[in-house]
Amino acid sequence: MTIYRILWRNALVYMLLFVVLLIAGTAGYMLLQHFTFIEALYMTTITLASVGFSETRPLDSTGRVFTICLILANLGILTYVVTKISRFLFDGEFIKLYKQLSMENKIATLENHVIVCGCGQNGSEAIKELRKSNLQFVAIDKTEPAYINELPYFILDDATQDEVLLRAGIKKAKAILITLPNDAENMFVVLTAKELNPNVTIISRASKDTSVKKIKAAGAHNVIMPDKLGGVHMASLVLFPDVKEFIDVMSTYQNNGIKITELVPTKNQTLQQLNSWQICGATVLGIKQQNGEYIVNPLCEYSIELTDRVIAMGNKEQINQLKKII
Repeated sequence: MTIYRILWRNALVYMLLFVVLLIAGTAGYMLLQHFTFIEALYMTTITLASVGFSETRPLDSTGRVFTICLILANLGILTYVVTKISRFLFDGEFIKLYKQLSMENKIATLENHVIVCGCGQNGSEAIKELRKSNLQFVAIDKTEPAYINELPYFILDDATQDEVLLRAGIKKAKAILITLPNDAENMFVVLTAKELNPNVTIISRASKDTSVKKIKAAGAHNVIMPDKLGGVHMASLVLFPDVKEFIDVMSTYQNNGIKITELVPTKNQTLQQLNSWQICGATVLGIKQQNGEYIVNPLCEYSIELTDRVIAMGNKEQINQLKKII
């Protein structure tokens, strides 16, 4: 909830309480003292405002007791209002909301960023990788994670709500990672994200095999099952320990900056003409074609198309040089 909505909600509560007291006072004077509507309204107004004007008519004992109750009720509301405002200003709630508003204003300027829905175990790991790659991202969760101070942009809210995704900049985001623990919620976010931005890349988490097909049908480009991948990973460490460890080192950027990345070509050329190994030392591992098929370890005669995506491996300097020549 934004600071404007909270302020408006509190102001509305105060106004409603005052209007209720005004109506009750007017009705009370009309019933107990037989005042006309104007006389009763006037008497109630000067009583609540404490301006000290003279009474419209002399009050009997019942009228005086009612006036005392009206004054005490008004003081009670005034005390409640002052207490709420003081707590809002001095208990840190205002500063917290102000920081949130300032952050959301900055989020509104982001483009081609990534949205991470859910800061649990899977979400936190995804956030670590995004931070290593210096990619701008917005994290969303219902509860504040322990590492919230390390997050540049964070929205404390429900990711299944359209408004929340809009505040996170879904219309200008390039990808959204959905790591909520519930498959139904994940599918709902997929549907919402696809509706708000048909061009966004959607990657979702799934807990059950039966959910994978449904989440993909909802619009997810990729569906990941962490538990299943964990089991495959453990078995691979037994069958091919060195190969698996080598791939893990490459994928987690732990080998002196060596990493595997995806590049977008800007001109047509064969891999032999590119000659990346001799020119910059980077290695082309594969090609992803427009139809989604992969060519692993392509031959040097392969002609790179502008719609292809080149999967390459190298250190930061080698990758930067390959970007220039590709």
